Amino acid sequence: MTLTSRFPTSLIEQFSKRFFLHALAGVSALLATSMVLAAPADTYPERVIRLVVPFPAGGPTDIVARPLAHDLSALLKQTVVIENKGGAGGAIAADSVAKSSADGYTLLVGTVGTQAINAALYKKLPYDPAVDFTPLGVVAAAPVAIVVNAKSPYQTLADLVAAAKKKPSAISFGSAGNGTPGHLTGEMFSTAAGIKFAHIPYRGSAPAVTDLLGQQIEVMFDPVQSVLPHIQSGKLRVLAISGAQRSSVLPQVPTVAESGYKQFEAEAWWAIYAPANLPPAIATLLSKNIAEIVASTSFRERLTNLGVTPVSIPPGPYAKFGRNEIEKWGKAVHDSGAQID
Repeated sequence: MTLTSRFPTSLIEQFSKRFFLHALAGVSALLATSMVLAAPADTYPERVIRLVVPFPAGGPTDIVARPLAHDLSALLKQTVVIENKGGAGGAIAADSVAKSSADGYTLLVGTVGTQAINAALYKKLPYDPAVDFTPLGVVAAAPVAIVVNAKSPYQTLADLVAAAKKKPSAISFGSAGNGTPGHLTGEMFSTAAGIKFAHIPYRGSAPAVTDLLGQQIEVMFDPVQSVLPHIQSGKLRVLAISGAQRSSVLPQVPTVAESGYKQFEAEAWWAIYAPANLPPAIATLLSKNIAEIVASTSFRERLTNLGVTPVSIPPGPYAKFGRNEIEKWGKAVHDSGAQID
């Protein structure tokens, strides 16, 4: 008995039609999925890219981010906008980027704070710096400057230390926030010098600088680029910088190590990240363009004139670099005793 004789022709035709439509729908869905997977690499970027800066405008991270955004926009032929989102030592912005779609349209200007310090400093960090991001490259580094108001009685680092030893916890030091390079460098220096400051965290560098200029706080630890204009204008006095070598823009200023604290070195750095699981083709495109920007004469000149050193560490070598930084700063946090709930 044939299939036709067992079932009416009309029923077979209906079944065949339904089967064909279902099969066609399945093939269409498969093709659509393939197109979606392929589309980002072929057409990216199709719309505006957000470059999230985890601190307010005018701070050291913002200063690095703006020329980078300008040059990246030119290379990609697409608008790259800066979105400043401060709070919790950069953790709020970093967490928001970590939880964004991994499509290349939301990027983070990560810092040594958001990607290395916060993991040890915060008891309940909402993101994992080692897992929740796709690193696209380190772009810059800078020493931390120890600055006071020009009217301050502290002429040298030795003056500051002597006063702090006489008045434990009485001298206020400001930073751009908990977990920032300025905060931890201040804590590290306090430990090295055997002194204790009263730390006052701000929501970014700009308000801390304002209070230092107004003599509301006595000392500030912050990457050199955010305080350089005020040093050059004579409103602030720099006592030392935290780098291994003197700054090219402040050659007369000694390092902390030269001031009697041998082997003391701390440096802030900045890198670009996307959320984890960014499509490889987009990651390659972005990291290639970022490396090209860092190598460019114009970018290097703009940063070098501010005391910032352009640094290129691509995604491959970054894995080891990131692990080392988390370990290094984790030890610094532990040794300082700093901890935030």
